Amino acid sequence: MSVETYQKAKLIINDNEDLADFIGGRSNELIKFAEEKLGVKFIGLYLDYLQNFGVGNFGAQEIYGIINDDFENSSVPDAIWYTLTERKEINLPNNLLVIYDTGSDELFCLDFNQLDEKGEPKVVSFVPGIDLESQSYEVIANDFGDFLLDLVMQEV
Repeated sequence: MSVETYQKAKLIINDNEDLADFIGGRSNELIKFAEEKLGVKFIGLYLDYLQNFGVGNFGAQEIYGIINDDFENSSVPDAIWYTLTERKEINLPNNLLVIYDTGSDELFCLDFNQLDEKGEPKVVSFVPGIDLESQSYEVIANDFGDFLLDLVMQEV
């Protein structure tokens, strides 16, 4: 199901260029470098997002991705820099990749410990400031496709 929702989200983004502000597709070398830094493997939908859009905004929705290979001195919306920073500062678990900040004390992350049969990670909620054993990791979306479609639908 998820590929269809992702394709639909992509069509909406491409049909609404006035709302879309993306850096553009990132190279496979850069994506591989990010994977090595994080110790995770991007596949499927989020990999496609990185290859086609890279990182950016659709209307008011900022979807994190990869800006460039300087993961030490970057800033939002660089998912790699942000995730590495949060690992250091708030002990963010290594299986999570931050892809979205709600602006209200909640981060939405791809959870590489919760994969579906196609290997797609679920999108879960992480609340900085709450002990790891008290985190509920509420599932926000079954995969990146459902998540992205939800976001773009809020803007059109």
